[in-house]
Amino acid sequence: MASSKVVEDLLQRIIQAENETERLLSEVASLESAGTPQKTSENSTDSYQSELRAKNAKLKYRILHLKKSIEEEESKLMESMTNVLSVVNSTFVSVVKSLYPEFAVTKSLVQGSAGERFGDYKCVASMPIAKVLKASGRNTNPKEIASEIIAHLPKTSNFEKCEIAGPGFINVFLKPQYISSLLRDLLVNGVRAPPIPRKLRVVVDFSSPNIAKEMHVGHLRSTIIGETLCRLLEFAGHDVLRLNHIGDWGTQFGMLIAHLQNKHPDYSSTADQFTLSDLQSLYKESKVHFDEDPEFKKQALSSVVKLQGNDPEAKKIWLDICEASRKEYQKIYSRLGVTIMDRGESFYQPLMPLVVKDLEEKGMVSVKEGRKLVFHPDQVPLTILKSDGGFTYDTSDLAALRQRIEEDKGDWLIYVVDSGQARHFQSVFAVGRRAGYASPETRIDHVGFGVVQGLQGKRLKTRSGDTIRLVDLLDEGLERSLAKQKEKGRDKVLNKEELEAAQRAMAYGCIKYADLSHSRIHDYVFSFDKMLEDKGNTAVYLLYAYTRISSIARFANVSPEELEEAVLNTPIDLSHEKELKLAKCIICFPEVITQMMNNLFPHVLCNYVYELCTTFTEFYDNCYCVESDSKTLEIISVNMSRILLCEA
Repeated sequence: MASSKVVEDLLQRIIQAENETERLLSEVASLESAGTPQKTSENSTDSYQSELRAKNAKLKYRILHLKKSIEEEESKLMESMTNVLSVVNSTFVSVVKSLYPEFAVTKSLVQGSAGERFGDYKCVASMPIAKVLKASGRNTNPKEIASEIIAHLPKTSNFEKCEIAGPGFINVFLKPQYISSLLRDLLVNGVRAPPIPRKLRVVVDFSSPNIAKEMHVGHLRSTIIGETLCRLLEFAGHDVLRLNHIGDWGTQFGMLIAHLQNKHPDYSSTADQFTLSDLQSLYKESKVHFDEDPEFKKQALSSVVKLQGNDPEAKKIWLDICEASRKEYQKIYSRLGVTIMDRGESFYQPLMPLVVKDLEEKGMVSVKEGRKLVFHPDQVPLTILKSDGGFTYDTSDLAALRQRIEEDKGDWLIYVVDSGQARHFQSVFAVGRRAGYASPETRIDHVGFGVVQGLQGKRLKTRSGDTIRLVDLLDEGLERSLAKQKEKGRDKVLNKEELEAAQRAMAYGCIKYADLSHSRIHDYVFSFDKMLEDKGNTAVYLLYAYTRISSIARFANVSPEELEEAVLNTPIDLSHEKELKLAKCIICFPEVITQMMNNLFPHVLCNYVYELCTTFTEFYDNCYCVESDSKTLEIISVNMSRILLCEA
């Protein structure tokens, strides 16, 4: 809806400016054609002509200024790809507002059609308008309203026809010429994002592993979904801050520091010899001691106090542990193409007392059994201070929310965290708004997701029941990918570097796509066999489809220079039904991007890309792009219009 409002405002300003320009041009012409009045005196004639010239000059200046304004507004539209759904909706909104001013437009009046025979889009305004009119005493049939709307559509619209269907729906059919013009714009100006109301500062919290613990399969979804959303928002033109809210603070570090000092007193000088796997094993040992040995528990809690007090030895051990962990995390991020900035829980420690004090001053804190709680209607209460004076995750998340808005200047906060944390975040967001940290204009989203399951429908684990390390999952992906490449004979035609690149692209692409192609709110079954199939909605199928599409112009011996010439001079013919179907699918891209920004569901884009590939296959099977001799393979003819459709 926001994108629709941008387009609507720009189009209205352009139309108003063009109308004003035409009126002024008419006025200038009228002035210039008006004869000089009958002379009464030479001085009065000169005065009248001077007045005309001055008025004429002013009008021409206004026309130049308006034309410049039109060019500026049109250039804003040119920076973005046309969201056809938004344009169609804007057209209907303008007509509805002029015909039925009492009807408040609060959401989009236009939807995608139910099928090819029902046109390209469907206006659903007639029924709700009829209800509003009935409430005011005017009984009007929705079909009559639909007829009235159609009658007042601008004659210069890009609609081939509009038909009334059902109780009063308006089915909209686009002109093929308009679709061709959008394809040409795509070929000339490239792929761009749809327009956005304004550039926002977006803070995205994702991945979030724990220090001294190896990343496991449970981190896969947050990392992949978070990176995808960041790329989407950056593509759209937003300013994105990618944050890794790592777990680097708390009692567990006192336990690990104490255990290292007991078992490896020289750790500070030999830290580089310890792997992350070593540290995780040591942490598990320290946890057993903490639970079973009261003396060790005292030592661990003392180490926590020392760490909080910046004791040099405790802090150095902690920093070494953090550095060893980050090095291992970065290896995985590099393999998956993830860019992220670490900002752990320790960053927010100095801010937590300020949050508690602020909430107390605002009268939002209740004390129960020594704990300080914040209650909010219909939400789980937040514990911001434990009875022993310690802070909690609730305090940390409130401090983070406040800091990201006040210091990072976040207009939009996104938390990519599993769905199990939904109620927690609902409470944090509600309290944050009530405390005034987030204004009503600040958008805050919890992007929840389900778990990764094994073939038995349970959480994906090793045969021994342990959580699968993420690095092992990626390594297995590489092994299976290489086997698939060899099965297809790729090792016979690719050199070593090319084979390794193809191996990585297939392995990591399949793992990412298998995750993203499922609705994030649902659990999904992880299966290498299924994700490496070359049929159906898989990364392998899409990679093969992309390779085939990219090779068509090369097979036709069409040079880049010839393509550039064709883009400018060759009409794009959409007379075949499969040509038109493919073209319509291509121009839906901006709508999909807008939808994905609204609901933050990556599978929407995956479904679109898969549909685009299957639609292309239909086109390719029915429309020859290149005709060649079946025996000699010599090229007989090239349909350049269809080559352009492939390039789009």
